[in-house]
Amino acid sequence: MRKDLGIKQAIFPMPVLMIATYNEDGSVDCMNAAWGMMGSMNTVALNLTESHKTVKNIKQRKAFTVSIADSAHVAESDYLGIVSGNNVKDKFERSGLTAIKSNFVDAPIIEDYPITMECEFIEYQDEEHGCGVIGKIVNVSADESVLDENGNIIIEKLNAIMYDPFNYGYYKVGEKVGQAFSDGNKLK
Repeated sequence: MRKDLGIKQAIFPMPVLMIATYNEDGSVDCMNAAWGMMGSMNTVALNLTESHKTVKNIKQRKAFTVSIADSAHVAESDYLGIVSGNNVKDKFERSGLTAIKSNFVDAPIIEDYPITMECEFIEYQDEEHGCGVIGKIVNVSADESVLDENGNIIIEKLNAIMYDPFNYGYYKVGEKVGQAFSDGNKLK
């Protein structure tokens, strides 16, 4: 038997994305955002409002990075989501994370996260059903510790975390349970 739950954030789990920019003074800004996705093979869409300091920075600098949060940095990632850069000017420094400058865009790479997409700002969609920030991925960088000998990401080593909007929890991405574009062939 099914039960109606009403309107809920029912697409889950959601990725925990860490969006990093530079502030107008060159300091690092970073926020936690679960409302994001791939828009196409080389674009990302982030459902962020213009009230975020990060969005103001993206529009000004025309660049940002998107890192996948990992289980080793849950507290830091959560902190960067619950504290606003509009109110706490040194919130990134308080997180204890470290950043380096991207070689491809005018935005920082947070070294502590194992994988980062470096993006150029394309547009901001603010109409009623707009996506918010749209960016073009110009490079993906990864820590060698999460790569196999061919340079592919080993998902189990990434230790990515996901957000559960029903219970407000973070969960580590777990075991592989199937092979995409293959397992369904047995039903043909």
